[in-house]
Amino acid sequence: MAPKSDSAEAIVLNFVNEQNRPVNAQNVADALQKFNLKKAAIQKALDILADGKRISFKEFGNQKIYLARQDQFQIPNTEELNHMKKQNADLQKQLEDQKKATSEVEAEIKSLQSNLTLEQIFEREVNLRLEVQEMEDKLTKLRGGVTLVKPEERKAVENMLSEMIGQWRKRKRMFKDLWDTLTENSPKDPKEFQEELGIEYDEEDVGVSLQSYNDLIQQGQKRPRGQ
Repeated sequence: MAPKSDSAEAIVLNFVNEQNRPVNAQNVADALQKFNLKKAAIQKALDILADGKRISFKEFGNQKIYLARQDQFQIPNTEELNHMKKQNADLQKQLEDQKKATSEVEAEIKSLQSNLTLEQIFEREVNLRLEVQEMEDKLTKLRGGVTLVKPEERKAVENMLSEMIGQWRKRKRMFKDLWDTLTENSPKDPKEFQEELGIEYDEEDVGVSLQSYNDLIQQGQKRPRGQ
């Protein structure tokens, strides 16, 4: 007599047949936790099924391994296997095509979501017009000779620049004194020694002139404050 569909034997039998691979009681207990079956009940069901020859089993010492009876399954012949392989290949291709189509649709949706709505376009246009107007107003003031920088801000920048140039001049002088001392009695050629140490001069190597910055400060000091 076949076990009732909701009995422990029926649940275990169905699992063993579906898996169709060697399992032990612990494997079955772990997989069937959702049925609230204890390991002892599962072990009993496996033994009943094995005794009734509903499933096969082998003993390995104290361990019992259970397996679905293979004679209940229809084994395909070579022609059927080839047909199944072809069906599998066709399904795999359909799956890949479906994945590709899905990716294209997702990309199109993302592209559409990134586009601005008509309302957003109008809002962006208004903001851009305001920005253009603001820049045109500044340009008009500049063309008219109006100073856009506050006098105190300009003075602060000039003072900071003067301080930096002073530090530049001081360190340049300190380096020259130190370099002259090092190279005065050195057997090495100063140019080769410079290259060996990786030293770069302002104008010769970097193209930066201390004098040009001094001239810039002097021009700023001579310029009328209204400009």
